[in-house]
Amino acid sequence: MIVRILGEGQFDLDDAEVTRLNELDESLVAAVEAGDEDAFRRDLAAVLDEVRTRGRSVPADYLGPSELVLPHEGATIEEVRALLSDEGLIPNA
Repeated sequence: MIVRILGEGQFDLDDAEVTRLNELDESLVAAVEAGDEDAFRRDLAAVLDEVRTRGRSVPADYLGPSELVLPHEGATIEEVRALLSDEGLIPNA
């Protein structure tokens, strides 16, 4: 799965990692819904760190689509709230 972190780049992430991302996403969604800034920052960083550490950087000249787009690390709760779907940021596998 190709995952884009806005303003940072794309990462190729094994489909098996999506389960872990969904777990992190659930916590992030709960923080957004509660308006808990500290939990939001922690959980957003955890999602992005998971992609960065488990994924492989995609070359800058790759022209294919991203299957998943994540906000940048400095995103606000309001920006992330606008990106949420019924399944959170990360669709359930």
